[in-house]
Amino acid sequence: MPVVSIILPSMNEEKTIEICIQKALTVFEQYNIEGEIIVVDNSDDRTAEIANSMGAIVINSVKGYGNAYLAGLSRARGDYIAIADADNTYDLLELPKFLDPLIAGEADFVIGSRLKGTIKKGAMPWLHRYIGNPLLTRILNYCFDINISDAHCGMRAFTRNALDKITLKTHGMEMASEMVIEFAKKGQKIKDIPITYYARNSPSKLNSFQDGWRHIRFMMLYKPVPFLFVPGLSVFILGLFLTVTILLKGDVGTSRLHSFILGSLLLIAGAQIIGMGLYMKAYGAVHGLYEGENSYIIKILDWHSLENEIVAGIVIAGIGFIFGLKVLFTWIYSGYGAISEVENAVVSMVFSIIGVQIIFLAIFISVLMLERD
Repeated sequence: MPVVSIILPSMNEEKTIEICIQKALTVFEQYNIEGEIIVVDNSDDRTAEIANSMGAIVINSVKGYGNAYLAGLSRARGDYIAIADADNTYDLLELPKFLDPLIAGEADFVIGSRLKGTIKKGAMPWLHRYIGNPLLTRILNYCFDINISDAHCGMRAFTRNALDKITLKTHGMEMASEMVIEFAKKGQKIKDIPITYYARNSPSKLNSFQDGWRHIRFMMLYKPVPFLFVPGLSVFILGLFLTVTILLKGDVGTSRLHSFILGSLLLIAGAQIIGMGLYMKAYGAVHGLYEGENSYIIKILDWHSLENEIVAGIVIAGIGFIFGLKVLFTWIYSGYGAISEVENAVVSMVFSIIGVQIIFLAIFISVLMLERD
């Protein structure tokens, strides 16, 4: 049985796969390591042929960063598992720096840090180096109480025991974030170490904005509170303050009309954002993202009742309907002439829309609950 498994996902890396495998073999030889190299290939060039000729295990995978690692991890047999790209941007001769803390028991998961190490000229676009990676890493550290410097470094290593404690579900680039979050959530010891990052000798396959959005989307699903609940509640409270203050002062139809409408829109938008956050939290709970956590959403789902929530939505929308009827009857009694019922019209709109939002949110959550049941 191999002690170390190295997983190299590849897509048309015939120019660099040989040197990557040779570096890994050099480490195995110098440190007397019993190891295996797994190349997860999705190429239409000679990458697989070259890897096979050098003794690597070559397996195929459908396209996708996460898919490649899921395939490789399912095949790996080592007690220690390392992953890196097959484009030679990461120096596999640095592998002992990753394995030593694992073997010594100082860490369960070791991740490289390009930002604390050396980035060679042309290796990383300025947008990634100074904005994208630092920003996404800060968000991840803040939301999940982690302390690393480069959350998306592709060179990592971890123990078999640590891997067995986590569940990886994603199929794209967001797995880089998911892996860090999962190890942190399971209480594994995480260490980041400075490494050297080299320039590619072929065009990058990354899509900066699409890949960045994938990471944010995944973190938002895992932690909708800072992304949705807090902003939504802030918007809702601001809208409530504006509308109530203006209603109490009166004379909406003259000097305060625009502020009143703005406050109403903020109320509706805030309620929608809060509802979306609740829906995303429920989705995560149903799909097992919060296993082992004492999450309040689990308790909410336990007493969730579609019928009661629909009744609540109907009552709220009904209040809006009553205000709307008042506007209608005032218009009829005036002989279908001009009227000034701005307050009642806007209040009718707000209650009606929020009531409908509650009804459909209840329905959507009930659909999710079908999967949970």
